[in-house]
Amino acid sequence: MTAERKEKIIIIGGGISGLSAGIYALLSGFEAEIYEKNSIPGGECIGWNRKGFHIDNCIHWLTGTKKGTELYQVWKTCGALSDDTEYANVNQFYTSTYDGKSATLWNDLERTQKELIELSPEDEAEIRKFIQHVEYSKQCLFPAGKPMEMWGIKDYISMGKNMMDFPKVMKEFGQISLEDYSKRFKSPLLQKMICDYLPKEYTAYSFLVSYATMADGNGNIPMGASLQISLRMEKRFKELGGKIFYNSEIEKIELRKKIATGISLKDGTFIPADYIIPTTDTHILFNKLLPSKYMPKELKKAYKSPESYPALSGFQIAFAASRNYNRGETVFIDVAPIKIGNRSFNRMYIKSYSYDPIFVKDNRQVIQTCISQTDEDFEYWKSLSEDEYKNEKERLVSQVREELEKNFPELKDDLEVLDCWTPLTYERYCNAYHGGYMSFVTTPKVKQLKIKGKVKGIDNLYLAGQWTNSPGGLPVAVSSGKFAIQRLLKSLKKDINI
Repeated sequence: MTAERKEKIIIIGGGISGLSAGIYALLSGFEAEIYEKNSIPGGECIGWNRKGFHIDNCIHWLTGTKKGTELYQVWKTCGALSDDTEYANVNQFYTSTYDGKSATLWNDLERTQKELIELSPEDEAEIRKFIQHVEYSKQCLFPAGKPMEMWGIKDYISMGKNMMDFPKVMKEFGQISLEDYSKRFKSPLLQKMICDYLPKEYTAYSFLVSYATMADGNGNIPMGASLQISLRMEKRFKELGGKIFYNSEIEKIELRKKIATGISLKDGTFIPADYIIPTTDTHILFNKLLPSKYMPKELKKAYKSPESYPALSGFQIAFAASRNYNRGETVFIDVAPIKIGNRSFNRMYIKSYSYDPIFVKDNRQVIQTCISQTDEDFEYWKSLSEDEYKNEKERLVSQVREELEKNFPELKDDLEVLDCWTPLTYERYCNAYHGGYMSFVTTPKVKQLKIKGKVKGIDNLYLAGQWTNSPGGLPVAVSSGKFAIQRLLKSLKKDINI
């Protein structure tokens, strides 16, 4: 007597969403195979080594580290976190500097309020309002139990009880950009602080929720760097019986009428499947893997309107420096205008990684800088020849080094360049649209982008990945993998509780 054949799910992409989908597929009784174009798991949640130092690409803080939240349970189920996970001893969100002064957003909101009022007494009323609404924003927890289209009346009642004060945040900050919000403050330093961490075009509430996540202990930094998160998830997937195939780039998803029959690899190999879950960048999905006619109209609108739906990336440099350098984990500084293409930038951050031994070697630590980039900057980088691209990176590295030494004299003659990368790096490695390392920026001009988990016209294909829900990021990625499996289970009239 032969065992009953398990239905096979093929998952395209071995990033966080692909690994999550694979793990939940196996837990639900399916056979699961992941096909990943690169040689390691994680997608953008990775790091790499240069000159004996480890460079981290992803986690500045991880939403969902607070035990008892739905998102924590998803991370735990996927093997990324456990009740014994160690976190970095970081007690602040970031520090902003300007004109010889500095302001720090501490995880301790009372300390932040006290120090900001001392810095700018004329802004006391606005500062108190800011801190109060950050406190309200702690109630905004990412719903990772099941897709919202499966919610019942009890789910909405429960959310209402748990988020009683958060509507006040949305009313006050839901339709205003960070740039406009910053103008409520009289202090130039506080104006800079409000616009430093997220693009100034972002809705203000996004910033408050981000800070609240840190202040509430729900945004810790797991020790061991981003790649270790991905490797733990890969280990969990394999232990459950999953198979992952690296260096396996997908050429297209094969269709027959309303059914996706399988995938064709770049080498011509065809792999049949009962169900397919693409977790790739949606620009690649609907312009290469599938005919563009299947692209949802919401996505088409976003891609045609980059001024309303910008993509966020960065020009980044990693240095090695003395471990004695310590001005706070993340510090934003003013710099002489740095020109990239037709745009000039006068703010950037420097981030110290000495909090984790994985970033320290021979009493020297990794520090990284970033200059935010968007669609226009991507187009500039894309226009360069190979030699121009190389020379432009070298020019910018030299200029950034000068600015760091000017702002932090202790770093003079101490900075060793480890690596630098641009939006094109994300496009090449992750097929990321315009080099975006998150989904579209959430601006007050438009409705937040949310893509349905099913593609109209294909019965057995379910979507996952950070591009399904702006602004993307790791919470969207890991939960979307679970949601894809729950949608499949519901279509089969099976229990969605996994």
